Amino acid sequence: MSLRSPTENEIALTSTLSQRTGRGGFAPKNFYLTLARFSPRLIRPLADAGRVRASSTQHRNFPRRTMDIRHFMAALPLLLAIVTSAQAQNQKPPTLAELAAYTGADREQRLFAGAKSEGKVMWYTSLAGSSYKELAKGFETKYPGVKIEAYRGTSNDLMTRIVAEAEAKHFLADAIETTLPVLRYMREGMMLTPYVSPALGKYPASAKEKADRGLLYWAIDRETYMGVGYNTNIIPASVVPKNYGDLLKPALKGKMGFVTSDTGARTIGSMVKYKGEEFVKKLKIQDITLHSISGRAMADLVISGEVGLSPTIFRDHALESKAKGAPIDWVPMEVVPTNAGAVALVAQAPHPYGAVLLVDFLFSAEAQKILGDLEYGSPFRPVGFKLWYPEAGMSTAQYDKESSRWEKLLLEIGRKPL
Repeated sequence: MSLRSPTENEIALTSTLSQRTGRGGFAPKNFYLTLARFSPRLIRPLADAGRVRASSTQHRNFPRRTMDIRHFMAALPLLLAIVTSAQAQNQKPPTLAELAAYTGADREQRLFAGAKSEGKVMWYTSLAGSSYKELAKGFETKYPGVKIEAYRGTSNDLMTRIVAEAEAKHFLADAIETTLPVLRYMREGMMLTPYVSPALGKYPASAKEKADRGLLYWAIDRETYMGVGYNTNIIPASVVPKNYGDLLKPALKGKMGFVTSDTGARTIGSMVKYKGEEFVKKLKIQDITLHSISGRAMADLVISGEVGLSPTIFRDHALESKAKGAPIDWVPMEVVPTNAGAVALVAQAPHPYGAVLLVDFLFSAEAQKILGDLEYGSPFRPVGFKLWYPEAGMSTAQYDKESSRWEKLLLEIGRKPL
């Protein structure tokens, strides 16, 4: 809407209207000055209807009977709407931080309206398989008109991408769902915006990373469990390991594979913690193959029979495939390395409304049901095995140092496939 300054006649007219209605408590002078500026075509007919002849010499003694209050009152709601609209256009849009901290009853309504105008939201996630696709589908169904563009990668992939965007000072991501080491790095680099979310009031304190003013840096939305996945057509039940020590069984020689991503390193870390480094080195006699792929891709290799067994299989991947008839099963070892996936808001998110709306959705009952149906763990659902969180109690620097040591051990005990 283009703006102009009111003419002298319009100023005189609005002064007169202000004096007349001011006595009755209808509106202040500034209202009419604003109205004259934004909508002269509407205020002039009011003058005509009241037979007003506004001039710099006449308006001071303008008689009361010349103003037809009835005409003015009939038009007042429309005039107020026009001025309110003009004022709204001059207001600055809320910042990401303001949206993230907003707790009004109309939070979802406001976020959805803003997200629809943005059109899309960019989501980075290390969720694999059908999980992130099902979540995206659920979000788009609940909020038609808002499309999710998802970038899926391992935690290492996400870290590489985030670092590159930070160096370029140009973030593409709006929201991120991944493991805690990546989020700790982002927090230390001031790449996160703290938030609140309605569903998180029911979450245990241990699942939330607190920030200032009652806000959170992130909260855990799912847990994934690493254990031994095996092909039921290749590995006899009598040979299936019950603990890490059983991985040394002669019958498993040449049939094992490990991924070399952070999933493989964290699995080695659990062996080091509970069996010792010397035990890990003994595994070299088992002729282990190393694969530079994701945990989901390793599960597919086990299903195909290319790899008979792997200690780097996620429970949700194995059980989801098993339910579809694939020849795969999963067993926990004496300790289960656990990836806690959490949700965070990326600082300077390009689509702030969509970003906050997506974060809220990932903690909603609909999203948690999707994850639960796919065998993901949750802070609310206990499991029957011992969990180990590799990064617990470590800073980013400490975890990076330990992770590098575990990765080095992994490369020492295996070989590339022929």
